[in-house]
Amino acid sequence: MDKKIALAAALAASFSGSALAADLPSKKAPVVAPPALTWTGFYVGANAGGLWSGNNSGSLKIYGGQPGLAPALSAIPAGRNVFNNYGGFLGGGQVGYNYQLMKSFVIGAEADIQGMAGSAGAANFTGVSSSSGTTYTTYGKASSNLQYIGTVRGRVGYLVMPTLLAYGTAGFAYGGVSTNVWLATGGSGGTYGGSGGGTSLAYSNTQAGWTAGGGVEWMFLPNWSAKAEYLYYSLSNGYASGGVIDTNTGLWGYGIGASRSYNGNIVRAGVNYHFNFASAPVVAKY
Repeated sequence: MDKKIALAAALAASFSGSALAADLPSKKAPVVAPPALTWTGFYVGANAGGLWSGNNSGSLKIYGGQPGLAPALSAIPAGRNVFNNYGGFLGGGQVGYNYQLMKSFVIGAEADIQGMAGSAGAANFTGVSSSSGTTYTTYGKASSNLQYIGTVRGRVGYLVMPTLLAYGTAGFAYGGVSTNVWLATGGSGGTYGGSGGGTSLAYSNTQAGWTAGGGVEWMFLPNWSAKAEYLYYSLSNGYASGGVIDTNTGLWGYGIGASRSYNGNIVRAGVNYHFNFASAPVVAKY
């Protein structure tokens, strides 16, 4: 009998403890909400792509001087245009800053510089003239290229989605350019490098201009984004001048010059790392 009473008391105590534990407050770990997404902050990145010059950017103008002293060189019409293009692979880096306005707009600024690996465009040309019964032929070749290009631009964008930015961009552009022109003349039936005289011109400098374009940028991780972009650029003209000694007369015979415009297209893709891309985590308490 005593054993039955003791067992009943133990069972009652057990049920009582369970009920008491159910009434005690529960201590759970705080729930951490995901960080608030923002495009505001500095970023750095790298890019690669392709560049090709515009169809009208390969114009080299050869100017005449004193054709009476060097009749062979009068075969070059004053203001003659020689069209040639250039293009190739380019790669470099960029730095920038974004500021997000409200929920859907982003403004900012970006600076970049890229080197170019490609072949210079070249074009051959000839001209024919006659003097005192002799036919003169002028032979020439013109080449132009772009070694590097950089930009400093503003950006204005719209968030199609919180992680996808479509933007337009415009600003200052600069680039390292070069122009080379070779000329040679000869008498009747002359060949390149003939006895009528010859010269070469070379121009290399950094030219300034403008650029404009647009692109899209996708935030695929909290601190990382990928972008695709198109830019059109236009740099100021480069100019080279010189003269030719007429080997038939021994006199300084003909002044020549070459003016070259540089404009074209850039298509590239890039990756950016964003500093302080997201704000501190929000801790929710329950």
